[in-house]
Amino acid sequence: MAESPAHRFGQIIGEVLEAAIEPLLAEFAQKHSLYLDKKGERPCRPGKKCSWLDRNGNKHDLDYVLERGGTRTKLGIPAAFIETAWRRYTKHSRNKAQEIQGAIGPLVETYKSAGPFTGVILAGVFTKGALTQLESLGFTVLYFPYETVVAVFGEFGIDAAFNEKTPDADFQEKVDAYEAMPAYQRSALARGLLEAHQDGVTRFMASLEKVVLRQIERIIVLPLHGTSAELTTVDDAIKFINDYNDKTGNAPLERYEIQVRYNNGNVIEGKFKDKASAVEFLRAYQPLPPAKLK
Repeated sequence: MAESPAHRFGQIIGEVLEAAIEPLLAEFAQKHSLYLDKKGERPCRPGKKCSWLDRNGNKHDLDYVLERGGTRTKLGIPAAFIETAWRRYTKHSRNKAQEIQGAIGPLVETYKSAGPFTGVILAGVFTKGALTQLESLGFTVLYFPYETVVAVFGEFGIDAAFNEKTPDADFQEKVDAYEAMPAYQRSALARGLLEAHQDGVTRFMASLEKVVLRQIERIIVLPLHGTSAELTTVDDAIKFINDYNDKTGNAPLERYEIQVRYNNGNVIEGKFKDKASAVEFLRAYQPLPPAKLK
């Protein structure tokens, strides 16, 4: 069955959104020695989709993942999960918000020891309720309203406005106009979208950088029959646990409780029955060698 011009034009807007965002993320990854996983071949995972598994073995297809220690041949530790989406109609916006939550939520739980950034880059028509729902779940949202998309496309001679009554012939004109554009003009269109909402782009990237650059302020280790210890480095916390005599006291050790506190206010907690599990948890926070971008 031939692809409808309406569907194709929706794909084009999504492609422009990705073309605007991807160079920003690639530059950010290079600056901070991260690996940017995206759609395409990668030897360490099957297929061309950017797919990650949650703790239950369920696969989730994503747009972008920034990784610490990742390479083309090795999955790293996720530092950020980022999704993009375009929707034209209000009736689809909340469903898309729930779809994004369903894709990223289980991965955040799986990799909670890494405390990854979660971001969504949306364009089109999304209700305030849908945006608030995502923000309440911890997502940083960058939103390009429908009117902004129409205005930017208009600057390049394409009438991007449409509704449910727009005929296929009009959609075909829009598709033909875009596909006739040379590559440099398509790139300029993508940049124009960013420039039209530069304040929002700056806030989104600042939020991403804040999470990626956060530093451990202190680690609190509480053996639950002893006195809590506050350490300033992961290595010190691991040494404390390895050296701790868990036979001390009048009762056997029940568990280790650990808090990793960051200088941006983030707190990640873990509870462990034995030394080995506590040390394994802490090792996830030890510095990794810079990723080699390929």
